[in-house]
Amino acid sequence: MSRVTRGFQGRREQSADLPPGQYLTHDFPVLSAGPTPRVDLDTWQFTITNEIGTDYSWTWHDLQRLPSERPTVDIHCVTKWSKLRTSWEGVSLDTLFESVDSGADYAFVRSYGGYTTNLPLEDLLDGKAWLVHKYEGEDLTSEHGGPIRLLVPHLYLWKSAKWVRGIQLRDDDLPGFWESLGYHEYGDPWREQRYVGD
Repeated sequence: MSRVTRGFQGRREQSADLPPGQYLTHDFPVLSAGPTPRVDLDTWQFTITNEIGTDYSWTWHDLQRLPSERPTVDIHCVTKWSKLRTSWEGVSLDTLFESVDSGADYAFVRSYGGYTTNLPLEDLLDGKAWLVHKYEGEDLTSEHGGPIRLLVPHLYLWKSAKWVRGIQLRDDDLPGFWESLGYHEYGDPWREQRYVGD
């Protein structure tokens, strides 16, 4: 049975840099559905499976050998908190997709622990998304998705899957965990796309 942690409650600071309905936090609240997976780096693997079933896989050591980027981005949670100018380190999805042969339109993201989410593939490319393993110069903790999480900062943070292990490329869109429970299929914070119908 999954457990959903309660939303962050705190002083609500407003800022002109925030999407509508959001408030600023200087903390980094931990919100998860279910227990926190502990993933061994020796067995960690990330796999992109294209729409015809071909797998492209990377181990932790493979990923560490790829060019690294250090994006500084704002992040926005559907529970209405935002954190500005967060610093990460990881590999651009563009780098991984250089070796992937696909004509798919959608990505279905899978995580250790069973979490899933869906996105249009175009939202993972052209400098929009990373697999990150460091936050503010430190290794990403398990509570925040370590050893690796997806970072898609232009969408609500539930699309930035923690403990990510793979992406299945699809010709059709398949709802993920929260999307199946009434969250918006896309999740643009600037359009307040929190729930179905927003």
